[in-house]
Amino acid sequence: MDPRFEEDPDEEPEEPAQPQPDGARGTAAGLVPSVGYPSREWEYSTKVLSVAQVSDGVTVVKVLHEAAADGWELASVLDGGEKRVILMRRPKRSARESRRVGFAPPTNN
Repeated sequence: MDPRFEEDPDEEPEEPAQPQPDGARGTAAGLVPSVGYPSREWEYSTKVLSVAQVSDGVTVVKVLHEAAADGWELASVLDGGEKRVILMRRPKRSARESRRVGFAPPTNN
């Protein structure tokens, strides 16, 4: 007879009657995350700067200000030894958004 401890549940879970493939077992238990490759939510961009540029108080602000005009936001600053990598991200744009159809509004000349 196995020793029982207070933390052990009184009832043990029943094993399935038929063995299932690994994918089916994870899906049935709800353990498989739903991650779709084509529907990635973010685009990423990097900018490499020296330690002096990061610490001067001007360059990083300038880089982020220019990137913000295109929709980029600061995600992280990564240490690369003598360099620092500014990691920026923005929401992924769908193909439909990038291909607008139609004419530009008339200009008043």
